[in-house]
Amino acid sequence: MDLYSAAKRLNRPFRFTEAFPDGELPIGARGIIGDGVTSALVRVDGVIDWACMPRFDSPSVFGAILDPERGGLTAITPSSRPFESLQRYDPDTNVLETLFQVERQGVVRMTDYMPWSDDPRASIHEIHRRVHCVEGEVELDVVFDPRFDYGRAETRFEVEESGALARSADGDTLVAVMEGAAWKERPRGGLQTKVKLRAGERKWMVLSWGAPGPEPVQGYRPYEHLRATRVHWREWASKITYEGPWRHHVQRSALLLKLLIHAPTGAMTAAPTASLPEWIGGGRNWDYRYTWTRDAAMAIRAANLIGYGTEAREFFHFVRDALDRHDGELQIMYTVDGDHVPEEQTLAHLRGFGGSGPVRVGNGAKHQLQLDIGGALVDAAWLYERFGGSLGLRAWRHLRQVIEVMRTRWTEPDHGIWEPRGEVRHNLHSKLMCWMSLDRGQRLAQLFGDGQRKDVWERAARQIHDDVLKNGLDPNGKHLVSAYGLHEPDAALLLYPICGFLPPDHPIVTQTVDWLRAELSTGPFIHRYRMHDGVGGPEGAFVLCGFWLAEALAMAGRIEEAQEVFVAHAEASNHLGLLSEEIDPQTGVLLGNFPQAFSHLGLINAAARIDLALRLRDEGSRKVPHLMQQ
Repeated sequence: MDLYSAAKRLNRPFRFTEAFPDGELPIGARGIIGDGVTSALVRVDGVIDWACMPRFDSPSVFGAILDPERGGLTAITPSSRPFESLQRYDPDTNVLETLFQVERQGVVRMTDYMPWSDDPRASIHEIHRRVHCVEGEVELDVVFDPRFDYGRAETRFEVEESGALARSADGDTLVAVMEGAAWKERPRGGLQTKVKLRAGERKWMVLSWGAPGPEPVQGYRPYEHLRATRVHWREWASKITYEGPWRHHVQRSALLLKLLIHAPTGAMTAAPTASLPEWIGGGRNWDYRYTWTRDAAMAIRAANLIGYGTEAREFFHFVRDALDRHDGELQIMYTVDGDHVPEEQTLAHLRGFGGSGPVRVGNGAKHQLQLDIGGALVDAAWLYERFGGSLGLRAWRHLRQVIEVMRTRWTEPDHGIWEPRGEVRHNLHSKLMCWMSLDRGQRLAQLFGDGQRKDVWERAARQIHDDVLKNGLDPNGKHLVSAYGLHEPDAALLLYPICGFLPPDHPIVTQTVDWLRAELSTGPFIHRYRMHDGVGGPEGAFVLCGFWLAEALAMAGRIEEAQEVFVAHAEASNHLGLLSEEIDPQTGVLLGNFPQAFSHLGLINAAARIDLALRLRDEGSRKVPHLMQQ
């Protein structure tokens, strides 16, 4: 059996019968590579149509995913049609391989990666692409067309014997080097060339940010970097401790999350992309290239569950240092270096993915009041202690300040976890998180020998608990609702048993879970809410909420239902095991920013919870403990 036929048995091929229009491939038809500082998306046809340089939240250099005419791209793709392509990751790594079979010509394997060593000082801001003709003789089209500053800056090109240099008006540079390339102007912009390979022949293309000019490709040492990158990724992946039934999905999620960590600071970006639509043609398009406090808290939990204590520590230290930087005032979100997120702006010159405008960068939600973030942070601090860390006095001083804010402000309405662009309300999820900040806070106070604060915070936690059960139920008192006085469903209510507010088999919890499924589900998938949020327009089912549902069901002993929901969401990932923020439950098309950290954090947590439920069932126990009891 030849190489392509063997690979095809393990994956579904993408078929290209003509010159495929740029930008019309689904969001999920991409893989991601990265170096711990930034990343790039690689389409199944060999096009890189999204990369920000020199870091995750920098302006895009390749942005054709948001506008094929103005965004810019680089590509290595077969010249002839039809052809088929397959993608996979080199096992236990973030090295991406794309296999092209070109009819009547042959087979080419392309390897894409960014040199990586888990050392933040070692990043060299390069993308390496190797093409190897496995069978026959294949001609490839090569394009180098960067558009700096989201396509707003003018790009000038200089071609030398050893390669090509693109320079912006502000002095930014990107170099492209490829052996034997005869670069010429491309009618649609940028440079292009053709490469013909025979069986056994290989060529490298190296893209280098900030270089003063091109060097011969040997000088970039791509072979050495490829070997070292594979070794480092495999060493990191080998540390995983999860041995449950979905190890492949959990490991791929862990590798993806590691890829999204800004190594110099330990911050984790919510997603590497901006403004990919939550519904094609809609206006729910946001910039997620920043780090949210609640995401960092979830990351600490997920990393600890599968053996990555170092990453959990770095996440926590990032938030601690950010508190130092901002005089102890906790922010909803930060840039990857802990600074203020830029003001939201619209890039009117870009048409958006699939015509989905407006295209936004920056994030206006940073100005909202979201009282839930304090609970997420204090819970993360408590988990940090429980998994072997030791909070210092500096961190404890900041945490005391955060907990006091939650104690004094929990009675206020806020915008809540879903960041609606409408009015504030008494969101039950925010009440839950305020309760959790005080519940976990009083436990931490005991560790620090602060009996007075322990008593005060313990009383305040009971007060919130009583208030929620008095004002947060439907008129019949059977289940929780989204906000005080509003009989609306909210999938964030699934966190009540997960966080330990009520036992998972409590009648209020079981009826809440069943009500949410009836109101928000389409098959195994679940939407966040059905309310006016100041944005309008449809959106997909929220992947993270599906994993919360699986957790809640597992904790209640409904293990078969939990597995059904979990498997549906895990298998909704793309051909590489990557998940976006949302999914169209009717078609399975991935929607929103991609790949999404929240979704993969949810997968890890749910997999660990269900695995625990299965083990407890084997031991004869009916209940799965909440987080505080694990």
